[in-house]
Amino acid sequence: MDSAFGRALNLILSGDVEVMGITLTSLGLAFSSTAVSGILGILLALVLHLNSFRGRKGVLVVLNGLMALPTVVIGLTVYSLLSRSGPLGYWGLLYSRGAIVIGQSILALPIITSLVYGALNSGSEIIRETLSTLRVHGVTRFLLILNESRYAVLMAVVTGFGRVVGEVGVSMMLGGNIRWKTRTITTAIALESGKGEFEQALALGLILIFVSLGVNTVLQVGMRHE
Repeated sequence: MDSAFGRALNLILSGDVEVMGITLTSLGLAFSSTAVSGILGILLALVLHLNSFRGRKGVLVVLNGLMALPTVVIGLTVYSLLSRSGPLGYWGLLYSRGAIVIGQSILALPIITSLVYGALNSGSEIIRETLSTLRVHGVTRFLLILNESRYAVLMAVVTGFGRVVGEVGVSMMLGGNIRWKTRTITTAIALESGKGEFEQALALGLILIFVSLGVNTVLQVGMRHE
């Protein structure tokens, strides 16, 4: 085990081309998915926060329920839509990076939306009353409320990133684990472990641990600013 660990460290420190390629692919997909779900999630949370409409509670219940949805269920659902026999099969996205981004974005969207909505509800009541008194509306009102909860919003986005960077079901089902194209850290670990190639799997596992620690560090620093 020690020798395997040593070889795994050597793969990382030597900048092994395949290990670095898989890492960059995985992080690139996670950042892209987080950006998409972050923008949509923040906008949706603000709409839910600033507007009272029939069915809003139902939307919130659905969002909270989707937060715990298994990744394989999301992968299967998107797969059925993007497959050749599916309604969106003509897009030709299945087994591509775009398909993974779609799946991961759906995975992170309810998490980010629910967390941002909760933060807005708990911290911006005084701000809303003040803005109403001053008759501040439109984009200015939108930006001021968002700025007041900026740290909570950042934490929600970081949490969404942490959710997608470590998932395996969506990436495996929608990306196909294609070498040099859609192979991510988690899918590569699953593949290499099954083949008995523990050095590369361990190296990628160590990188994933480092990324997870980085995400948690950002969360802790952000919480101190609350």
